[in-house]
Amino acid sequence: MVTSFHQTKQQPASILQRFTLFVIPSLLVLSTVLTSCSTSTNQASIPSSTNSKGEAKSTTIKLKVVRLGYQSAGDIVKVKGVLEKRLEPLGVKVEWSQFAAEPQLMEALNVGKVDLGSVGETPPIFAQAAGSSLVYVSARQPSEGKGSAIIVQRDSPIKSVADLKGQKVVFQKGSASHYLLVKALDEVGLKYSDIQPVTLPPVDAREAFIQGRIDAWITWDPYLAFVQSKAEARVLRDANKISTQGGFYIASRSFATENPEVLKIILEEIDKNGEWAEANRPEVVKLVAPILKIDPEILAIVSGRASYRLRAITPQVLEEQQKIADLFTQEKVIPKKIDIKDTALTTEQYAAITPDSLKVVANK
Repeated sequence: MVTSFHQTKQQPASILQRFTLFVIPSLLVLSTVLTSCSTSTNQASIPSSTNSKGEAKSTTIKLKVVRLGYQSAGDIVKVKGVLEKRLEPLGVKVEWSQFAAEPQLMEALNVGKVDLGSVGETPPIFAQAAGSSLVYVSARQPSEGKGSAIIVQRDSPIKSVADLKGQKVVFQKGSASHYLLVKALDEVGLKYSDIQPVTLPPVDAREAFIQGRIDAWITWDPYLAFVQSKAEARVLRDANKISTQGGFYIASRSFATENPEVLKIILEEIDKNGEWAEANRPEVVKLVAPILKIDPEILAIVSGRASYRLRAITPQVLEEQQKIADLFTQEKVIPKKIDIKDTALTTEQYAAITPDSLKVVANK
């Protein structure tokens, strides 16, 4: 049952609208987006490498301001202020802005308002299919998938994913939820065309679900944990063994290639913060609960099933992403076949931006 909601128009004018047309996470993620501004006359230098004599060489950092964005689920990197502390000595200031969900973040990336964003595996595929220019700079470690799920009302007659045939299914198109839906349908022999997709932002969908106006909904934490607790939502299928990619940090190619020193510092601090978060989950709850204004008990569930660490981009990671893109092509939810390698950096460029801790993990 879905009332008062409409599917998107067929002739969108922007990349964000094309996300919706092509069927535009996920857990309490470290959603960080960065934008470079004009170059600064007060340039800072840091040792970035050594010469043949083993002497440190200095690289000039020309960024004056780095703009970071985060999704409505919150960001413990922002709360702890770790990037400000690391970048201030280099003459780089940090500014933050918030995005409602992944498609909005990707739109900002596409139009040049941000340089780096953390999203699920799905948004960059739709962005590439819509002609956006971007590159994968780092991946997130996959979680067990308990923080994303296809849910229905407690007393819904829908008892399994197979029962979704012919039903209206609500989700944020272009988000990681879309891949969960398509993959789950494929598992039971259904196609995307067998259901009636309805796009709705998670904040609006949450209220509609609580009011009983939505039956089938696909969402992620903290929205999932909230309706499980407050509305006794019933899970048909979570993302366990489906959302195996864990998501990515996506950047504009120019930012990644022109600012490797800054990008490496950012990824290093995010991963160090993630390592702390995974070892101190109760502290994460204490930090974020007052800001998100979420019941600490619900937030403890979110934090408990989240993964906070990063991992390096490897050929294997890109190959898995290609499989997801090929599935979307097969189901005709993106207009053409895409090659994920077109959105990858060179081996040398990845070496320049990838923190040593991630390289060690990737080589295991």
